[in-house]
Amino acid sequence: MLKVSRLLHPRNQLLHKKLPGECVKGSIWQHAINTFAGFSTVRQNVVADGKREGRVFAPYSVFKGKAALSAEPRLPTFNRLDSGGVKLNRRGVIMLTFWPSVGERKYDWEKRQLFALSATEVGSLISMGTRDSSEFFHDPSMLSSNAGQVRKSLSIKPNADGSGFFISLSVVNNNLKTNDRFTVPVTTAEFAVMRTAFSFALPHIMGWDRFTNRPSESISQSPSKVVPQLMEAEWDR
Repeated sequence: MLKVSRLLHPRNQLLHKKLPGECVKGSIWQHAINTFAGFSTVRQNVVADGKREGRVFAPYSVFKGKAALSAEPRLPTFNRLDSGGVKLNRRGVIMLTFWPSVGERKYDWEKRQLFALSATEVGSLISMGTRDSSEFFHDPSMLSSNAGQVRKSLSIKPNADGSGFFISLSVVNNNLKTNDRFTVPVTTAEFAVMRTAFSFALPHIMGWDRFTNRPSESISQSPSKVVPQLMEAEWDR
């Protein structure tokens, strides 16, 4: 079970109400530090029948000079079977969100782009050494006549001095005639946090934690109805 901390470092208190995923009125965010691990105080509410409602927001975010990056798990969804069991309906992911800088310590959330890491892609990332590189390609229309109209590529490459990695996202949309690119340098410590957090989240996005812990959330009452957990899918952007 995720534990949401209410304790924030004093320098982060002013940023507390401006986390990704929360209701934000303005499109421009201003941040006072370069790196910020965000934990929202949004908690799941337990109703009378024992089910939980609401969603916990706990992204790990890194803000740098030209762009920002956040990562958070999106849990899978399940169908209830007539036999009383449950069956995986949609696999979970680690959702990466990139958004550009529009000034000193200012970022434009409206221009964000998403990249959903599958379980196998998470495995590639967490197995990387300090000199290793990884690259992933996504195309929603692969193997169809529309292949290549929208392409996303994520690359993770080490710094020349071994002090960290460059995480870059390229999004080419031939339909909209746009080409967006984001690059966020992360330190060895920041990458270690991501790797450790992703390792912890991996069995959860696969749904394997349900073997020992079977809460009622994200399980529908019929095979045709699924409780949506992925509030914002990768291809919504």
